[in-house]
Formats: sequence, structure tokens, C-alpha cells
Amino acid sequence: MKFEDSEYFEHLKPHVIKMSFGTFYLCDLFFVSELNEGIHFDWDKIQAVISELFKYYGEDSRIGYIPNRVNSYSVNPHYWARVDKQYNIIAASAIVYYSYSNAINAEIEERFYKKPMKLCNNLNEAISWMLDLEVLKRN
Repeated sequence: MKFEDSEYFEHLKPHVIKMSFGTFYLCDLFFVSELNEGIHFDWDKIQAVISELFKYYGEDSRIGYIPNRVNSYSVNPHYWARVDKQYNIIAASAIVYYSYSNAINAEIEERFYKKPMKLCNNLNEAISWMLDLEVLKRN
């Protein structure tokens, strides 16, 4: 299910950023990515997204990340550690997968990620988990 089609879209009223390689929905505590079919989410693309996140949330923010894998794409799992080391903006992640191959890729990425991560088979599960995380709750 695409984020725009979920019950949360109207309720959370995200700031939407459309880039040539995908769409990003920026909510208060987390953001959702829906990358285009067949792209390779390389370091240059990740840096472009991080730049937008800093503009919207601020450089000292800690947010959640939900990659909603409605399409098939590739990403180097080592980028998780690099994003943490260089930017430290993502506090937790919930990967939503819709196919067996996406689930396998998510399991591989989970091994490289040192912060809270949940593998989810639907968007509602991922968003509910994010909303309940103490690490994302603000005073």
C-alpha cells in the first residue's frame, strides 16, 4: 500500500517531497520513502535526501525512517552505518516489504543497522511501531 492510500496520510498531513528517484513523506516523528522501480539508491541520492531532511527537521533532529518498498530497488546495506556516522539523524527504522526478495534484502540490511529496526509486512504495522517508540517521543 502506498502511503498516500493509507489512513495515516490525511491524519498526519505530511510534507511531500518528490525527487527524480522517489517520493518522501515527512511527518512529525518520522519520514516515509517510496523509491521508484529499479533505481539504485546510491550515496548521492541519499545525500540529497539527507539535505532535505535537515532543511525540514533541523540538523539536530532524530527521526524515524520507514522505507515503504512498494517498488523493487537496490541499496548498499553499508550505507546504514555511513548515514549514522556522518549524519546521525535516523533514530530507528521500520522496513515495509511486500515480497520475499524484499524481505531477504531487509534482513540483510538489519544486520548492518545498530539502532532499533523492525521488519514489517504492512505500512500500518510500521507506522504504529514508530508512533510507540520512546526514542522518538519529544517533550
